[in-house]
Amino acid sequence: MYSALQKNPFIQIKMYAIVEINGQQFKVEEGKKLFVNHIREAEGGQTVEFEKVLLVDNNGDVKVGAPTIEGAKVVCEVVSPLVKGDKVLVFHKKRRKGYRKLNGYRHQFTEVTIKQVIA
Repeated sequence: MYSALQKNPFIQIKMYAIVEINGQQFKVEEGKKLFVNHIREAEGGQTVEFEKVLLVDNNGDVKVGAPTIEGAKVVCEVVSPLVKGDKVLVFHKKRRKGYRKLNGYRHQFTEVTIKQVIA
């Protein structure tokens, strides 16, 4: 087992996984909230499963997929289907030409809560 557990028996090691959601990788644990890229089909209160699990660590027992782990999945609940991020301003200017242009956008996210990591 871990040598850290022998030194300090009060350390709790949780199960976590690295999962790919909409092209981004996230470290997930049970009960953790995530803001992922907007999922169009998601509705509030709906459960969503992600099966692209790349790595699972269960109390020091690490499994690495090549590229994914067979049979592993992460079960999430959609808290809020559409959350807008902070405003990002994009400013273009060409000096001495009188050219100025200001653009802005707000990125859209979906807020999910991790219910279960199955490995």
